[in-house]
Amino acid sequence: MSETERLGPDAEFEERLKEGRFCIQRCEDTGRHVFYPRRFSPYSGSDNLTWVEACGNGKVYSTTIIRQKPERGGDYNLSIIELAEGPKLMSRVESVRPEEVAIGMAVKARIARDGDTAFVVFDPA
Repeated sequence: MSETERLGPDAEFEERLKEGRFCIQRCEDTGRHVFYPRRFSPYSGSDNLTWVEACGNGKVYSTTIIRQKPERGGDYNLSIIELAEGPKLMSRVESVRPEEVAIGMAVKARIARDGDTAFVVFDPA
């Protein structure tokens, strides 16, 4: 068992992001995709989950604007993105002003970095 497998699904997800790969899990019993990373399928209860590369396409399911003072970085959006594979995840849409993010907007995933941390953000598709 590798170190990331021993640490759990979150560590495996983060390691793949650091490698430049946005992966989610798929329940092999049902064929349904799973996010957030976990040890057991919410659909079958089994541990028969495999990692697959997400296509990265999605749409904005919901969004809100977080207001901040300019010295703290200014306003940004917080959005729930529905992936083409089905699961939803919380992220943000970049490359546009927060006011331009709309429910139903097509988006494409991108891996962003802040130091040693890698995370998924989205841009308009």
